[in-house]
Amino acid sequence: MNYFSSDFKLGILGGGQLGKMLLAETRKFDIQTYVLDPSSEAPSQFGAAKFFRGNLMDFETVYQFGKMVDLLTIEIENVNLDALDALEEEGLKVYPSPKTLRLIQNKGRQKDFYVENSIPTSAHQRFVDINDLKKALENDELEFPFVWKCAQFGYDGNGVKIVRSTMDLIDLPEVECIAEQMVPFKNELAVIVSRSVSGEIKTYPVVEMEFHPEANQVEYVICPARIDEKVAEKAQKVALKVSEAFNHIGLLAVEMFQTEDDEILVNEVAPRPHNSGHYSIEASYTSQFEQHIRAILNLPLGNTDSKVAGIMVNLVGEEGFSGPVVYENIEKIMAIDGVTPHIYGKRETRPFRKMGHVTIVNENMAAARKIAEEVKNSIRVISVQ
Repeated sequence: MNYFSSDFKLGILGGGQLGKMLLAETRKFDIQTYVLDPSSEAPSQFGAAKFFRGNLMDFETVYQFGKMVDLLTIEIENVNLDALDALEEEGLKVYPSPKTLRLIQNKGRQKDFYVENSIPTSAHQRFVDINDLKKALENDELEFPFVWKCAQFGYDGNGVKIVRSTMDLIDLPEVECIAEQMVPFKNELAVIVSRSVSGEIKTYPVVEMEFHPEANQVEYVICPARIDEKVAEKAQKVALKVSEAFNHIGLLAVEMFQTEDDEILVNEVAPRPHNSGHYSIEASYTSQFEQHIRAILNLPLGNTDSKVAGIMVNLVGEEGFSGPVVYENIEKIMAIDGVTPHIYGKRETRPFRKMGHVTIVNENMAAARKIAEEVKNSIRVISVQ
């Protein structure tokens, strides 16, 4: 199959920043891409050969979009799976498959899947809605503290809450949800696994994530993780087991906890490029975005090793600011060696909205971490007041 400078059309469902970064790779290879996204402001609207505006959860919209392309992939899990089933039955290649997405799209089903496949994960209970959960508390079938997660459509800290008392249940939405046992952990880790159509598999090094205490969003992603080699090997092994169980094609980001006694528990997965792999654009031989394209087109997978230590800092909207975005002190951080900002193309900022990220690369991990701190403290995502 000739993908390059040809009539071949790759369709991408979702046109956010992940789509935008995928398009940098398809443009590098001169692969024609069509993108579907509900927003007229979508970051991917400028990089695609054709951009279509439409609802990703609407059967007809997704189905008709699929009819225009030769292969379909996603940059967001929340898409109409019935439409993908219909397209796949008619012979369209859809990667990852709707079957894989069905297991992942609902967090309750995803957790059940780990239990069924003997994949280590924290204990959980599923509930129809918040009232169902409250009944379980009244009947002593559930106890505080626990992590509440909405079963579907949660992202980046939205749809996740630590519940320590009945007060924390106030204002939680009336949706299907799960309660997970709180896990005392040393580190949050992630491994990205790439798997091609023909079954070639490669994993990226284990990364470590440092979180914002209130927003429940990643502040720093550090590669390689500063952990014992045995723990890193265990994390890679678990990630491969998860990848095998899901039988996905493309990328699978496996987020994990390293417990106090160095056990590895799977938290959740994302079947697409992921925040924990952004460092790879500058720090790896093959970025996660290029690797996703290679995997779904069944091209040889690239080298996943890092060239240097890499740290990624998320750029999120500062509290108290909403409106047209201004990146304060961006020139200051660009003057530092090894610092590269990525601006996602969202014109409006609001508190904790993901607006971009900055990669810091350095031969020396300690130096990279120090620069990351400086970057974090210098650049501010604000708006014109």
